[in-house]
Amino acid sequence: MSSLVEVLYPVPDMRRTPLSTVRWWESRRLTFNRAVRSAGLVTLAVTSVFFALPPHSSVMPLSMMLTGSVVYGVMANACYTLGWMAELLARRVWGRGAPDLGPLLFRQGLIFSVGLTLLPILLAVMSWVARIVVALAS
Repeated sequence: MSSLVEVLYPVPDMRRTPLSTVRWWESRRLTFNRAVRSAGLVTLAVTSVFFALPPHSSVMPLSMMLTGSVVYGVMANACYTLGWMAELLARRVWGRGAPDLGPLLFRQGLIFSVGLTLLPILLAVMSWVARIVVALAS
C-alpha cells in the first residue's frame, strides 16, 4: 500500500477504548502537522510572490507572517483535537454501535485543513488580477 493511501485511509482503532482512541489520533498528529505546515510554506511563498508583482506591489512584514502562521497552527491543532473528542462523543452517545469515525474524520479534516491553508493562494491571484484590471482601466 502506498504511503498516501496509508495516510488517507488509516486502519481504525480496533480496541475502541477512550485511551486507545486518543492514542490513535495523537499518533497521526505529526503527519497532520507536516501536511498543514507544508501547505502553509507553499502558501506563504506563492502569496508573497503575487503580492510583490506589479502593479501596486506590496510586501507583508515578516513578523506579521510569522505571527499569523503560529496562530493558524495553534488553531489547526485545536481543531484537530476536536476530531478525537467528536469520536469519543459518538461512542458515548451510540455505544458500541457507533461507526468507526476516526479514519473518516481524520481524512476529511486533513483535506479540509490543507485546502483551507492553500486558499490564500487563490485570493492572492485574484487580488493580482484585480490590480491589473484596475491599472488597465485607469
